[in-house]
Amino acid sequence: MTTPVPAAQFTEAASEESLARTAAALTAHGFTAEILDDAAAARARVEELIPAGSSVFTGASETLRLSGIDKDINAGDRYTSVKARVLSMDRVVQADEFRQLLASPDVVVGSVAAVTETGSLVAASATGSQIPSYAGGAARAVWIVGSQKIVPDLATALRRVEEHALPLESDRARAVYGQPSVVNRLLVLNGELNPGRGTVLLLREAIGF
Repeated sequence: MTTPVPAAQFTEAASEESLARTAAALTAHGFTAEILDDAAAARARVEELIPAGSSVFTGASETLRLSGIDKDINAGDRYTSVKARVLSMDRVVQADEFRQLLASPDVVVGSVAAVTETGSLVAASATGSQIPSYAGGAARAVWIVGSQKIVPDLATALRRVEEHALPLESDRARAVYGQPSVVNRLLVLNGELNPGRGTVLLLREAIGF
C-alpha cells in the first residue's frame, strides 16, 4: 500500500533517488528521459533538440514562461511559432485551419501537472488546446518538468492536479482572464510507442505549478 503524500510535499524538489527512478521508468515506457540541473540547462537543451525552422506549438505553462523557453520559441525567429500564427487568425472563419495547426505541429513543447515514479505523465487542461499534440498529433514532443511534480503513482498524480496545480492555475486565470480555471481535459501518457518522439527533461529544481 502506498503511503499518502502530504499536499505540502507537492512543492518540494525530489531526491536524486526519486529522479533516477522516474527517469528509468519513463525510459522503460519508451520516452527519452534526461535529468538536468535547472531551467537554464533545459532552455539550452530545448534549442539543441528542436531543428531551426520547425513549426513549434507551446502549451500554456508557467514552467515555459518562467524558464524563458516560451519567449525563445514564440518571440524569436529560429522557429515557426504556431502560437503566434493562431493568435492572428479569425477563430470562426479559419476554425478548421486553427484546429489543425494546434493538433499537428512539428514539435510541441510544454509541461505536465505530474509525473509518476512508475513512468506516467499527467497533463490537465481547461481548453484542451495542447491535448491532441501531446497525445500523438505532433511529430515530436518535449516536456520540461520540475522535480516537485514527481509523485509515487497515478492516484497521487491526480491528487496533485486537483489539490495543488488547479488552485494555483485558477489564481493565475482570475488575474489574467477574470475567471477561475477548471480541469475539462485530463490526459495520462503511460508510454510512447515511437522511439525518439517524446522527450522528458526532468529538472532537479522546482519550477512551475
